[in-house]
Formats: sequence, C-alpha cells, structure tokens
Amino acid sequence: MPYTEEEGGRLNNFAVEPKMYKAEPPTTAQQRNYLVLGVLAAVLIGAVLYVAFSVSTKVS
Repeated sequence: MPYTEEEGGRLNNFAVEPKMYKAEPPTTAQQRNYLVLGVLAAVLIGAVLYVAFSVSTKVS
C-alpha cells in the first residue's frame, strides 16, 4: 500500500490509481453500426407513437 507519513507521524493511505489510456475514435464499422442502431431506434419510437396515437383516437 502506498503510505505517506505526514507531520506528527500520521499515515495517509492513498488508493492505487488505474492506468490511464487514450480513447480511440470509433472505426468506420462502429460508426456504421451506431447509425443503423440510431435509425432502428427512431423507427421503433415512431411505431410506438403511431400505435399510441391511433389507439387513443379510436371511438368505439
């Protein structure tokens, strides 16, 4: 454990920091996947809104 000793003999215990790394930008395939998933999500939300609207306006 990385202990440091301060004035008066007090010990401080510091957490071990994780190794840092740079984030890599998404590849072309990942960007395509994000686009496809975004379009599918928009279609799903549109379908849910269409169903909700059509059910709420039907008069029996």
